[in-house]
Amino acid sequence: MADCLFCGIVSGSVPGFVVADEPAGFAFLDTRPVFKGHTLVVPRQHLVVLADLPADQLAPYFGLVQRVSVAVEEGLGAGGTFVALNNKVSQSVAHLHVHVVPRTKGDGLRGFFWPRTKYASDDEAREYAGKISAALS
Repeated sequence: MADCLFCGIVSGSVPGFVVADEPAGFAFLDTRPVFKGHTLVVPRQHLVVLADLPADQLAPYFGLVQRVSVAVEEGLGAGGTFVALNNKVSQSVAHLHVHVVPRTKGDGLRGFFWPRTKYASDDEAREYAGKISAALS
């Protein structure tokens, strides 16, 4: 879809810090992360909500989400992850996406209040994307 930010990232017409590029989906860093390493996993095709994902794509897509969750934890030395999906309400981009947020004990994340942070530079963002991507291998 021409006006969808995430479709632009998937196609390469919009820059993004890529974590995974696979037939099952595409993963990249959130530019306004809750914590550094916060990754978004999207289907390659433009779908808006979970109900739009064809049944035969559920297992491959959520398999990628599962592997990214493990990679975020292992690649960043996180204590765990928070995995979340908004459907319509609070969905800042109307393209299906799952958030994979690295967690550490005492990190201050409470409920659904998501304070946002920033990467110091594009190089730092690339470093985080690289760590997670390497852990996926």
